[in-house]
Amino acid sequence: MNEFQLKYGCNPNQKPARIFMADGSDLPVEILNGRPGYINFLDAFNSWQLVKELKEATGMCAATSFKHVSPTSAAVGKPLSPALKQACFVDDIAGLDDSPLACAYARARGTDRMSSFGDWIALSDECDEVTASIIKREVSDGIIAPAYSPKALEILKNKKKGAYNIVRIDPGYVPAEIERKQVFGVTFEQGRNNYKIDRATFSNIVTKNKKLPDDKAIDLIIALITLKYTQSNSVCFAADGQAIGVGAGQQSRIHCTRLAGQKADLWHLRQSEKVLSLRFADGVGRPEKNNIIDLYLSDDADEVLAEGEWQKNFAVRPQPFTREEKAAYLAAIRGVSLGSDAFFPFSDNIERAFRSGVDYVAQPGGSVRDDLVIEAADAHNMVMAFTGMRLFHH
Repeated sequence: MNEFQLKYGCNPNQKPARIFMADGSDLPVEILNGRPGYINFLDAFNSWQLVKELKEATGMCAATSFKHVSPTSAAVGKPLSPALKQACFVDDIAGLDDSPLACAYARARGTDRMSSFGDWIALSDECDEVTASIIKREVSDGIIAPAYSPKALEILKNKKKGAYNIVRIDPGYVPAEIERKQVFGVTFEQGRNNYKIDRATFSNIVTKNKKLPDDKAIDLIIALITLKYTQSNSVCFAADGQAIGVGAGQQSRIHCTRLAGQKADLWHLRQSEKVLSLRFADGVGRPEKNNIIDLYLSDDADEVLAEGEWQKNFAVRPQPFTREEKAAYLAAIRGVSLGSDAFFPFSDNIERAFRSGVDYVAQPGGSVRDDLVIEAADAHNMVMAFTGMRLFHH
């Protein structure tokens, strides 16, 4: 198949629309079910590159959850603790511990469930039955993977009344070195971003503290590869084998850091005993639970705790999670990693990152204020590596 006709482009008025191979070769994908759209394929091809590179860099299977051409999270197949299983709403999934791929997707989907609602999924390895059983019950637009087990394919084909988008990609496909796109009738051309991110990326550690454990290096790899396919400007927090907060598409880097930090804080707070012990009312579904938890952890908690409201959401009225309690909980968090797709122009990014538990940083360097940024990192005994490489993605 050299081309595939699409219903429309980014918006319904943008017709005609298609994907095709300009050199006349076959498309590297096979559509096994559904009819993916223009934005679906943008998500599919970007997300596939992310998980493919994560697998190559870490040796572990990987998954990502994409929305509007940026990852909400990405993760490798590390086991989940009981608390994390509960926080990710997968504590009832049979066989989860036996499927690293299912663990990877459970982490990716569970990091920022509000942003992941209606996601596009990419898997680095063959989709198995356990992974499909998680996807089956989530609101999702589609999936791309190199293969599907017969049982997994059967499960996924029954989603969305048989209309779920399932794409198989040729894992051996290698794109041309030069890529092109048009904007306003003008053709842009550039070399593909083949910059390889691995352990050696962090060889130039510029802080006094130079101890970078292997597991933290993996978290930095996850952060940077995630950023490589995130709309810029972007900053990514990572911990325990997954991206836990992505701040994407902001014009100011400090706003990226604040946004990613807020998401990382919520990820940690969702695993607190106060949240895990919430007793929801009968009939409250997973998407509703997620929204309720988000409000419970916000400054607008009265929306779900007020008299007449809590009865709709909870079987037992929970105690408020006060600002002081949340601050104390988060103050104990350390060991988080942070990646940035461009240099930090001011030390305020380091100060904000430290408040969200960051101890390890990877950024290109090259700011006229690098000395002040390094000084701030040293003041907090952080490890910071200068990669020398910007990772803008547009």
